[in-house]
Amino acid sequence: MACKKDHSNIQSVMATLPYDQGGRGRHKCTACAYEKGYELGLQMAEEFSIADVLEQLDESQAQQQRHKSPHAAFALGYFKGVEDAYK
Repeated sequence: MACKKDHSNIQSVMATLPYDQGGRGRHKCTACAYEKGYELGLQMAEEFSIADVLEQLDESQAQQQRHKSPHAAFALGYFKGVEDAYK
């Protein structure tokens, strides 16, 4: 199912991510990957599989996240979550 969430608040972040047209996570919503990474980073989670996380995401949508790397988005989100956890 295609993602129907409003990701307008993170479009500037999506614009900075590298393009990725292949591999696991292809056609997954990159903005959702970022948000899930942020959530896990904020929790300082250590026990998760990026493959499992990506598998559970909705399909991609248009805008800045189209054809962007969900792996890079997840990693950046996780980093930002950890950073905010220490504030």
